[in-house]
Amino acid sequence: MGPAKVWISRKRWTLHAGESVWIGMLLVNLATFTWATNMTLGRWLRDSIGPLTLSALRFVIAVLCFGWLLRSRPPEERRPGADAPLLLAMALTGVALFAPTLYWGLRYTTAVNATLINGLGPLITGLLAALMIREPLTPRQLTAALLGLLGVLLVISHGERKVWETLHGNPGDLLVLMALTLWGIYSVLGRKVMARRSAISTTALSMALALPLLIPAALVEQLSLPPRWRPEVALAVLYIGVAPTVLGFLAWNEGVRRLGPGGAMMFYNTLPICGALLGHFLLGESLGLSHFIGGALIIGAGLWAARAGR
Repeated sequence: MGPAKVWISRKRWTLHAGESVWIGMLLVNLATFTWATNMTLGRWLRDSIGPLTLSALRFVIAVLCFGWLLRSRPPEERRPGADAPLLLAMALTGVALFAPTLYWGLRYTTAVNATLINGLGPLITGLLAALMIREPLTPRQLTAALLGLLGVLLVISHGERKVWETLHGNPGDLLVLMALTLWGIYSVLGRKVMARRSAISTTALSMALALPLLIPAALVEQLSLPPRWRPEVALAVLYIGVAPTVLGFLAWNEGVRRLGPGGAMMFYNTLPICGALLGHFLLGESLGLSHFIGGALIIGAGLWAARAGR
């Protein structure tokens, strides 16, 4: 192969690699956008459908979609097998408890607060990974976690010290923090399971195993919180079951494949930005100085921590 052909081949490879990176960036941002819409719609649906009912319907829809995607997979991908205990733990923490806790929190806090607090998610997961599976935690990541926590405290308190003096903080914010912790546990468990099986199989089975817990709980909830069905409510529930739960997951994992975990996590903190803007423009929620300062601390800390893994 002559010099000209070598140069052309290298140029084509560079263009192909650059195209893959751009597609990866678009995919991870698509995923975070769909997850931000989940927060906004979860807040909007608070008076129309209970958190347990919404969670059950969301994952029934998602399991049906993933079941169709798993049709052509090997039989072992469709069965829990030896991973059953870990998959059950994932089903409990990341599905049966996480989603209702998040939606319950959204009944009491704003979508703006919830999405900004959600920016602390990668740092919480990193701390849990260090505790549960001894994944190294660098001084930079620990410092970033403290800065992110400071940002969360600013968002929760609206910058007013009297909130902490009277201990009358918003319970919705605390529920969102609890949901993030549950999601962090789910993510750490998922790392162990996905060392042996595909991400699609892991997600589908963890969701399916949670349904026997969620469906009865939703039926009991409807005795006191019956859904108020309207066409727009049904469409919102269908959207949540498909876009954030299935499309968001698939887009994120394809983005991780193209960018790597560290590269993908650099864009995770676009979620609080999207969520805060959606909450402000679609729900009319206010954005104060504490949101901007706290959000900047959360997002900046997340990006700084992500650079440590590059």
